[in-house]
Amino acid sequence: MKTNPTPSTADELRAEIKRLKEEKNALIMAHYYQRDEIQEIADFIGDSLALARQAARTDADIIVMCGVHFMGETAKILCPEKTVLVPDPAAGCSLADSCDPAEFEKFVAAHPGHTVISYVNTSAAVKALTDIVVTSGNARQIVEKLPEDEKIIFGPDHNLGEYINSVTGRSMVLWNGACHVHDRFSLDKIAEMKREHPQAKVLVHPECRRPLQLIADKVGSTAALLDFASKDDAPEYIVVTESGILFEMRRKCPGKRFLAAPAEDAECQCNECDFMKLNTLRKVYEALRDGRHEIVVDEETARKAVRPIKRMLEMSE
Repeated sequence: MKTNPTPSTADELRAEIKRLKEEKNALIMAHYYQRDEIQEIADFIGDSLALARQAARTDADIIVMCGVHFMGETAKILCPEKTVLVPDPAAGCSLADSCDPAEFEKFVAAHPGHTVISYVNTSAAVKALTDIVVTSGNARQIVEKLPEDEKIIFGPDHNLGEYINSVTGRSMVLWNGACHVHDRFSLDKIAEMKREHPQAKVLVHPECRRPLQLIADKVGSTAALLDFASKDDAPEYIVVTESGILFEMRRKCPGKRFLAAPAEDAECQCNECDFMKLNTLRKVYEALRDGRHEIVVDEETARKAVRPIKRMLEMSE
């Protein structure tokens, strides 16, 4: 049986990924925060909501989810009959890790009579304790569809929950979790950057702290920020979210300048998610070649977790 030589260059890796994808009826999905090289070869790029929707309707036999672990779990929960692979199983999520399922279950029990809304950036076990899953792109829309007097628990992202409370007038009970990237952006450094670029508009993800939201020209999910930039007429933008989104912003808006916002710690690349950047072209190739790093979700957990995910998809149509 003829075997293809192991690819050694980026061009050879891309060619082999394309061949394997066609041979195995595979779909490569990537989040906006992935490395440029992965966004370039992905069949579908999107935020968490778009990735969930695409996973639910694809006819591929294999999904290679280039993002972080909870995204692979979400795809597997929605498509239990499909094989879901992740390029690197160590690609976790600091926000999801900030919400331990056992502790969250105690938190829910301490607030009886509350509807439990969980951000999609959570483990399957936390989703199984949830009534409705949301993303940053549809959280406000879904909360506003609930009765005004409904008692709500929101977790795990405290910053996103605080933002939703501020724009809806709700008083949701918030779990105290955060994303290590979005929680570290520096207000002082962004203000200094704004003075250096007075024409630039400030685009802020709602996982950032409240003071940053208050100076924003636009607060929104990655998809919402991308849409705003593509329709707006400013020449420059200061982008306060994980810097991987700049690839798609520059691709869609070639005449505009996008500047990555600085973090508090000048010694680290804190505007990048180390977990997201673990995935590489070679790891995508190896996952496809060997069926490596398949996502498995316990059947009972998946049965409970799929209901709040499907409720989200229904409520955000």
